[in-house]
Amino acid sequence: MVDFLSAAGERLEARAIGVPSASESSLVFLHEGLGSAGMWRDFPDRLCAAAGMAALVYSRRGYGASDAVTLPRPLTFLEDEADRVLPAVLRATGIARPVLVGHSDGASIALYFAARRPAEVRAVVAMAPHVFVEDVTITSIARMKRDYESTDLRARLARHHGANVDGAFLGWSGAWLDPGFREALRIDRELDRIIAPILAVQGRDDEYGTLAQLDAIERLAKGRVERAVLAACGHSPQKDQPDATLARVAAFVRSAA
Repeated sequence: MVDFLSAAGERLEARAIGVPSASESSLVFLHEGLGSAGMWRDFPDRLCAAAGMAALVYSRRGYGASDAVTLPRPLTFLEDEADRVLPAVLRATGIARPVLVGHSDGASIALYFAARRPAEVRAVVAMAPHVFVEDVTITSIARMKRDYESTDLRARLARHHGANVDGAFLGWSGAWLDPGFREALRIDRELDRIIAPILAVQGRDDEYGTLAQLDAIERLAKGRVERAVLAACGHSPQKDQPDATLARVAAFVRSAA
């Protein structure tokens, strides 16, 4: 059964683990650029059990069973999520000062939020984050776009996004492949506003980013920064190295909470 919440005029697919609240630290999961609530698999449940915390997992507009998105997406779509939608989601669910757990685009949203609302976040787990655009990211997304047009990738993504599949893929890839996105995505210019502790996680074999992303976070953020670089791991630490990722994230979350 799919549950929904309403926030910022949007109907969003959502799932609660335990009872997220304002009185205790809760986790909020922010999925990757082609992800959804369901595509986290059991990682949120395992992390909540290990950390002894409740959580909210939701699909952003245009993903999963949430409302459809209008294309093209604006180049500011990630910071728009941090500025407008995520605060509304937290208000609608009564969650205050969460620990944000973001993957890829979701990690970027979490970092934007922590930079612009420093008093409203307890900690950030940034897995495979993007704080600026790298050539390797564009090359990999361009290759995936060709696969979307010529292989069964669209059908595989449709299992998770249904009627939203074209909006999810084309909205994401269209923004990232726009030349203007290099200037639009510059979270590195705001990292010095972040005072919350950050755990930055990345695989050594990440095909969508390099360790320069973690270097920038560690160098520029004002709060405590821990980094975890995982061997034999690509862009999705929670899938490629689930046990190692779970152990490191759970320890960080417990200390932050």
